[in-house]
Amino acid sequence: MTLDSTASGYILALDLGTTGNRAFVFNAVGQIVGQAYKELTQYYPQPGWLEHDPQEIWQDTLWVMQNAIATAQISPDAIAALGLTVQRETCLIWDKTTGKPLHKAIVWQDRRTAPLCHQLQAQGYAAEIYQRTGLVIDAYFSATKLVWLLDNVGDIDLNNILAGTIDTWVLWNLTGGKVHATDHSNASRTMLMNLKTCEWDETLLEIFKIPAQILPQIQPSLGRFGVTDKALVGAEIPITAILGDQQAALFGHGCDRPGLMKCTYGTGSFLVAHTGSEIVRSQNQLISTLAWTQTNDIGKLNIGYALEGSMFTSGACIQWLRDGIKLINTAGETEAMANQVSDNGGVYFVPAFSGLGAPHWDMNARGTFFGITASVQPQHLVRAVLEAIAYQVVEVVQAINTYSPTPMGRLIVDGGACENNFLMQFQADVLGIPVERPKMRDTTVQGAAFGAGLAAGFWDSYTKLVSQRQIDRIFEPNQSRDVLANFATWQKAVQRSLDWVD
Repeated sequence: MTLDSTASGYILALDLGTTGNRAFVFNAVGQIVGQAYKELTQYYPQPGWLEHDPQEIWQDTLWVMQNAIATAQISPDAIAALGLTVQRETCLIWDKTTGKPLHKAIVWQDRRTAPLCHQLQAQGYAAEIYQRTGLVIDAYFSATKLVWLLDNVGDIDLNNILAGTIDTWVLWNLTGGKVHATDHSNASRTMLMNLKTCEWDETLLEIFKIPAQILPQIQPSLGRFGVTDKALVGAEIPITAILGDQQAALFGHGCDRPGLMKCTYGTGSFLVAHTGSEIVRSQNQLISTLAWTQTNDIGKLNIGYALEGSMFTSGACIQWLRDGIKLINTAGETEAMANQVSDNGGVYFVPAFSGLGAPHWDMNARGTFFGITASVQPQHLVRAVLEAIAYQVVEVVQAINTYSPTPMGRLIVDGGACENNFLMQFQADVLGIPVERPKMRDTTVQGAAFGAGLAAGFWDSYTKLVSQRQIDRIFEPNQSRDVLANFATWQKAVQRSLDWVD
């Protein structure tokens, strides 16, 4: 991608994801000139629980920053701004004096607080929480995770701890402990921020018994958050954008107005549609959330809202094929294996490792294979997993189309799993619409870079930035009766997964 720009210097963008942490250095014409990546350790203390080591996240963040800058062969003083995008909902608490976490971070996929969520639903809070936050009560979001941490860490001094999502933790460390803040896009995922006022909601803080003083200050997504401690990389770099990962991808794709949608195939799949300056409520179990915010020239907060379908497990089930049951050695093998068989052999997979998200929102559902016979080969299992990733997206697109007066005509994709040509072609086939894959696969980190550069004045036109996106391939649909019939069968498998505890 090339961009018209008279700017000189560089933008550093961090993408702190669920399975790994990355840093990219972009030059003035939008080219990546340096990058680094480090995989993140996953901790599973109990079934359905998932934790990350916050110290590892921070040390890896520092390592990838330093190595990306070294790879780019530039002086840190040449970096005009830093943008940060993170896995959302994952949260932690730490001692503000020592800087040490008081427990491992509880990851967004973690289901340990499902009983508390059921209790809140039984107490009749669902409608009020949805009205205030746009979210459904689910263990996915941060609020109940913070409740668990406060209840289970032991004796803690509430006047000496800080809480936050991963962006808050890393920002605090980047600034040498000077800034305790988050942005509106990440705050909107905590189930504690009022979607209308864009502030912490006092009623929700009372419901969850979370003291306001431990929470970060909420700031516009695009704007100044402080500067990096000079000791980290040798320069004080302005931090000018923080975005949740899905919002960053939406920004990177240029989806800044109603009718534009994207899907990121990462650890989970996240389909997000921009809905403009007004909150849109869905009757189809989609969540209303913030896209991003920015203060305009007269000091008013410009707010962009979005409608999102969150599917908890997609790339994670490919990782499970590799690391869990060791059916593959690399994720790349799945495309060839799926193409080695003409169909799924009657096998259907429900990827409910962490329950099911949109449009079901069932915390008790579990991953299952159906239809296994003695003739089933490993290729059939792999193909069934890939098909299930696509089927989940179909459910969400159907929910959006039910709500939207303008049916979705194209799906823009990014994320690691979009590299899989079989999956993308199958996705187009089962949706019946084209699937567009840009050349720049790392749209999440590109969005963080765009946001930081624009907020810092490094670039002056968002329209110009996104207009020169280059398309790698468009997958045209080739629907057949079998594809649609198989989707209907998969939906029956989902229903059995939902009913498995009965």
